[in-house]
Amino acid sequence: MVFAKISQVAHYVPEQVVTNDDLAQIMDTNDEWISTRTGIRQRRISRDENTSDLAIQVAKSLLKKAKLEASELDFILLATITPDSLMPSTAAKVQAAIGATKAFAFDLTAACSGFVFALSTAEKFIRSGAYKRGLVIGAEVFSKTLDWSDRSTAVLFGDGAGGVLLEASAEQHFLAESLNTDGSRQVLTSGKAAFGSPFTQYAEPEENALQMDGRAVFDFAIKTVSQNILQLLNDSGIDESEIEYFFLHQANIRILDKMARKMKIAREKFPANMMRYGNTSAASIPILLSECVEDGTIKLDGNQTVLLSGFGGGLTWGSLIVKL
Repeated sequence: MVFAKISQVAHYVPEQVVTNDDLAQIMDTNDEWISTRTGIRQRRISRDENTSDLAIQVAKSLLKKAKLEASELDFILLATITPDSLMPSTAAKVQAAIGATKAFAFDLTAACSGFVFALSTAEKFIRSGAYKRGLVIGAEVFSKTLDWSDRSTAVLFGDGAGGVLLEASAEQHFLAESLNTDGSRQVLTSGKAAFGSPFTQYAEPEENALQMDGRAVFDFAIKTVSQNILQLLNDSGIDESEIEYFFLHQANIRILDKMARKMKIAREKFPANMMRYGNTSAASIPILLSECVEDGTIKLDGNQTVLLSGFGGGLTWGSLIVKL
């Protein structure tokens, strides 16, 4: 039987740092207002790099760490809601840029749950026995989709990319999962294209900028996602004490605080970095995971059990229990 394992992680963020004080120069806000409500103090904003540029840097780093040639990859899955274009896919641009001539590539859209959904999908590819290795990347340039006059949303997001190399393994590393969608809850939207042609009866306006019901999203995370994590632990027979760390989507420090209390799990088990990067959507979990490998918190030796959980627009939410 063939299983999949995460063998390498990497991340890349734009060089430009935009602090809360910088935002106060262009909108009615201040550092205290942002940091006390979100925990965010700064974020990275791209000057001239698009989503594919960030993802390409992650892909190159993963290959370098693994000492692999791009031609040895079987697939590239890229989770994003801020693609360079709808066609070609951003994943296809990464494939071409790194010379992964034998890899199929496609984008996956599941908002802030995107990396978890993509990782679950890639794990099935390898478990099928037909593929040996591939890249799973979450990448976003959120700055190009925001209404920078709207302080309720513009202060929350940042640009960045992170990803993993997934390879075949003789041992089981993916232990349990739960993926979910509720399309009836439209409280977080972005990128609505104009509807109209010479043959339509009406034309809808384009609504490209992100729009969010912040309270609804906050409550959804605290209630629904917390329940999902506890249910997954119960269904899998894995006790909370066996989970060394909970890598949750980095949206808001208050969400992490309240979820930890609601689930009665020690807050120290929830690493956080949104204070430095803001909400990077599909990139947030792999960026956090990569930083934790860099600082030695995660060893990638197959002996640490962690839970990854993403949640966001769709509404979507999903969790994976993985041995790293």
